[in-house]
Amino acid sequence: MGSQEEPTHAVKSSKSRALRNPSFHVMRGITYLVVAAVGYVVLDIVVKGIGSISWSFLTESPKQGGVAGGILAPMVGTIYLVAGAMLVAFPIGVGGAIYLAEYAKNNRLERAIRVGIITLAGVPSIVFGLFGLGVFVVLFGFGTSLAAGCLTLASMILPIIMVSTEEALKAVPQSLRQASLALGATKWQTIWHIVLPLSFSGILTGSILSIGRAAGETAPLLFTAVAFFLPRLPHSIFDQVMALPYHLFVIATQYPDAETAKPMQYGTAFVLVALVLGVNLVAAVLRNRSRKKLRW
Repeated sequence: MGSQEEPTHAVKSSKSRALRNPSFHVMRGITYLVVAAVGYVVLDIVVKGIGSISWSFLTESPKQGGVAGGILAPMVGTIYLVAGAMLVAFPIGVGGAIYLAEYAKNNRLERAIRVGIITLAGVPSIVFGLFGLGVFVVLFGFGTSLAAGCLTLASMILPIIMVSTEEALKAVPQSLRQASLALGATKWQTIWHIVLPLSFSGILTGSILSIGRAAGETAPLLFTAVAFFLPRLPHSIFDQVMALPYHLFVIATQYPDAETAKPMQYGTAFVLVALVLGVNLVAAVLRNRSRKKLRW
């Protein structure tokens, strides 16, 4: 009984010391301020935007230059762009992270590659937009299209996926790899059956972050994919599309009568926030389920 009570007592004493530390209260206050600011923004969007939400708003395309009608075309365009970007970036990012974490040697070239990936993860999105314009739109000849937008977004989120996946893979204890190899499994069998399942929650977290960033970006799409007003769905990957972030930017900045455009502005913002939160919620549920399976 004494040995079981000692860890509990140690945890309680460490918590009490943390509560007496002034820096703890400062950090907690900062956290509450950040959460309160984000909560206020989300609440403002919900209160002012939920009145614009209706079946026709979600199923009709924009009219009168975007200030009337619905948001079907921008919403579908955003889903296409994010899905296409993830379809390209996720397998490449996970595969590259597996190589760096499991196969790469710790030499000068590999360290330079890691530094480059980390640097790319912090590059402003407009730089990726100019890159997509020069490479996918002009050099490859895709033009301003869904394909160019998906590839540009994939280039932007690829470093995020690679960095988060590599960290998740490295978090798996090395002893599990050694035990699997000692039992006769190959290196790839160890990675596939041991390492990847144990790091799945971390990989999923990185994917969530990349989806959230891709769904809310405007600058890369401005140069590569979106149209100012295009009230129809794309018929091929080489068609232009509308996207919720750019549509919101247009109706918020390009119309002199702000009061007329406000219902569309807040309704579009509400749907965009709901899409991002919905994706995060689904991913969080999947992550929790994977953790429960691993415990069993």
